[in-house]
Amino acid sequence: MSLMNLIVAARSAIQGWRQRERAYDELMSLDDRSLADIGIHRSEIPAVVEGFHDLSGRDAVAPVAAEPRLSPAQSRLANGVRWLPPI
Repeated sequence: MSLMNLIVAARSAIQGWRQRERAYDELMSLDDRSLADIGIHRSEIPAVVEGFHDLSGRDAVAPVAAEPRLSPAQSRLANGVRWLPPI
């Protein structure tokens, strides 16, 4: 079973590497204006692709108003859970 786990882990690692390479190539093919539109600089592309760069902290927009919290009964009703007791 450990050999099978090793094969699955290797396959997953190769797929992840290929996805990162594809994302890197696509981002590098964009011009500087397009990169600025999505909020990154060309020097940040490797960190963004590898997942080391946090884009959420920069130029964050504060929410206009906090959404009200739902009670447990309201959330069950909103999610389509049966709200009447069984007969």
